[in-house]
Amino acid sequence: MRSTRVVTPEDTRPATVLVTGGRIDRVLPYETGVPTGVRLTDLGDDALLPGLVDTHVHVNDPGRTAWEGFATATRAAAAGGITTLLDMPLNSLPPTTSVAHLRAKQDVARPKAYVDTGFWGGAVPGNVADLRPLHEAGVFGFKCFLSPSGVEEFPELDADALASALAEIAAFEGLLIVHAEAPGRLEAAPQRRNSGRYADFLASRPRDAEHDAIRQLIDLARESRARVHVLHLSAADALPQIRAARREGVRLSVETCPHFLTLTAEEIPDGATEFKCCPPIRERANQDELWQGLADGTIECVVSDHSPCTTDLKTADFMTAWGGISSLQLGLPAVWTEARRRGHELADVARWMSTGPARLAGLTGKGAIEPGRDADFAVLAPEETFTVDPTALHHRNQVTAYAGRTLHGVVRSSWLRGERITEDGRPLKRAGRLIERNEP
Repeated sequence: MRSTRVVTPEDTRPATVLVTGGRIDRVLPYETGVPTGVRLTDLGDDALLPGLVDTHVHVNDPGRTAWEGFATATRAAAAGGITTLLDMPLNSLPPTTSVAHLRAKQDVARPKAYVDTGFWGGAVPGNVADLRPLHEAGVFGFKCFLSPSGVEEFPELDADALASALAEIAAFEGLLIVHAEAPGRLEAAPQRRNSGRYADFLASRPRDAEHDAIRQLIDLARESRARVHVLHLSAADALPQIRAARREGVRLSVETCPHFLTLTAEEIPDGATEFKCCPPIRERANQDELWQGLADGTIECVVSDHSPCTTDLKTADFMTAWGGISSLQLGLPAVWTEARRRGHELADVARWMSTGPARLAGLTGKGAIEPGRDADFAVLAPEETFTVDPTALHHRNQVTAYAGRTLHGVVRSSWLRGERITEDGRPLKRAGRLIERNEP
């Protein structure tokens, strides 16, 4: 693989990447000669990035496959430069709260995956005894909610259940990932029913809900010395306490999502519930602070939180419509469009969307273009633009908050272990494997 712009952990430079047996063998000078019998793919000035790693995807399969499925989700991921994804434990039926439920999901996913696919387990009331077996079965960690999840089969943890789950997870050095909104703050917030106004929905999910929940997690992580990860941070007010906790050695990490970095509350029309998600898209000034959190390293990952549903569930009422943004195929160009405007480089995007998520999940073979890693690549034309057409998207229900937007960065192709799996958005090969925690 040869390009004038190869994004490595050290720099972006002209280089030739030698791939042997599905892994990166060496990163060589650009002008290195090609030995006889070795196939050369010359990418010209298109950028060669490490394949993206998306650790926050709701595939909903089995059980709610009308919302999404492993075939459609992984195909959309591949078209967007994502070569590895981790499936969230809820919105499928059954949820991934026991080893038997994990095996049911794996059986469905195995023949359908275009990209490498792994699984989070779930921590719900009454399943503490299932956590260690799930860990030993290969899940990457455990998701919980502190407030209602929106589906009855995946209840939230109260304070006592959260402490019990975290103590068990700490005992085997696992990872707890948390939807962090404090239920008391949500209950106290104004709830205007039958409202299509975005301002009313935003008021119902106040910043304090995230701030208070994250303070609770910091205290528990400090006491238990457990690893805790905050999912989809939208409220930048929480960043100072996260920075302070990290300075004192609390094992806390945090992610945000493309929609929080590229969309703002001020631009969302009333009734446009394709923009609804929980926690919500907030104001422009808040977005600026999230970008600062990325720039200074407080936020380590940018992942999709792809949470699709059928079109009929996106009603015009913000208070009752399903909350979730569908963006698997669009995350890379969406983030790159705003990142370049703010003066960031492709290397920054690769760090946020590939290296950081791979490190979170312990995927030592993913996340960078360097010797020994899997030969997973995203080939991007950074200067080219396109206008988002929902009918060109591969996820099952073609609803997206990005419809009609012009974005920079066309994904030319995706490669998994040295094999081209998409070209110009078209799927070529279903080459994904099911992956487990601590695989080489």
